[in-house]
Amino acid sequence: MATIDLQALRDNFALAQSLAPDSQTMPMVKANAYGHGMVEVAQALAEQAPAYGVACIEEALELRDAGICQPILLLEGTFSADEVNTAALKGFWLMVENHPQKDAIINADIAQPVNVWLGIDSGMHRLGFLPEEVPEVYRSLSDSRNVNDQIVVASHFACAEDFDSDFTAQQLTTFDKTVADFDSIKTSLANSASILGRPDTHRDWNRPGYMIYGASPFAQAQENGDRLKPVMTLSSAVISLRSISAGEKVGYSGKWCAERPSTIATIGIGYGDGYPRTAPKGTPVLVNGIECPLVGSVSMDMITVDVTDLEGVTIGDPVELWGNQLPVNRVAEHCATLGYELLTRMPLRVPRVYK
Repeated sequence: MATIDLQALRDNFALAQSLAPDSQTMPMVKANAYGHGMVEVAQALAEQAPAYGVACIEEALELRDAGICQPILLLEGTFSADEVNTAALKGFWLMVENHPQKDAIINADIAQPVNVWLGIDSGMHRLGFLPEEVPEVYRSLSDSRNVNDQIVVASHFACAEDFDSDFTAQQLTTFDKTVADFDSIKTSLANSASILGRPDTHRDWNRPGYMIYGASPFAQAQENGDRLKPVMTLSSAVISLRSISAGEKVGYSGKWCAERPSTIATIGIGYGDGYPRTAPKGTPVLVNGIECPLVGSVSMDMITVDVTDLEGVTIGDPVELWGNQLPVNRVAEHCATLGYELLTRMPLRVPRVYK
């Protein structure tokens, strides 16, 4: 079960707003709100959020169908010309990052203009127009009757969470030089890491994602990141117990062998429930609030944990896989991945309980 603490969500979003009081703060709810439930998260933030960010038009339509009225930004823009018409009808904002997207907007037969965000590739080399292309693209969009007057110019940071890297400063310089000659534009740069730790990147619009779900984007302690409250707690229970002798193996392929007489607890969760199959032995699991090591391979529906040193374990005892007491980032580190991945790939099979 994934318990979603909506008050913690609202508190984290309020923190993002308080750190950049002169900016508009747009929560990222793409990828099912990082696994937390897109509609429920959007509804919970409805009184705080001026707009929402999603990856594609399918996500935006789901929010509209659920009654979400705020503007919704399609961060990857349109994938076909007909989506421009849908965006105009539904009040979606469009990121424009390539010439086909630009041309589709300019050539569209729409009754009302759309709000456009112009993406700049400031060095990440993933999406966006090259800096030298931007002035002409900006003029083309500004001159189009299909585009509302206030274009937002945006970019995305590659290394904002790494304070030892100077790449964010390089990207910032590139961006500022690119837009220096534009009059009265709105801009957007800051993601979670830069909202929390780089005030010089706060602009008209900030775009927090990971941080509003209560996980810090930093590998080390950070003053503001440490104020975040976990929103998702993934939990299960002990479903079986057994005593094994030294030399006995546990799980598929017999990869773990007991070095002493051991008590093994089987937990009702596996990779079919979003728990990473790559989790190695020793990954922490909380049984009755006490940290115990994962042993054996992660199965589709079960994991096994060594509870030899924990007295009084019984079937039905509570287990936390990550959340309030066990940061998702710590589990992810054991699995050689990121907490972003663990949260966003949470399958629909796992019941979400909102409180």
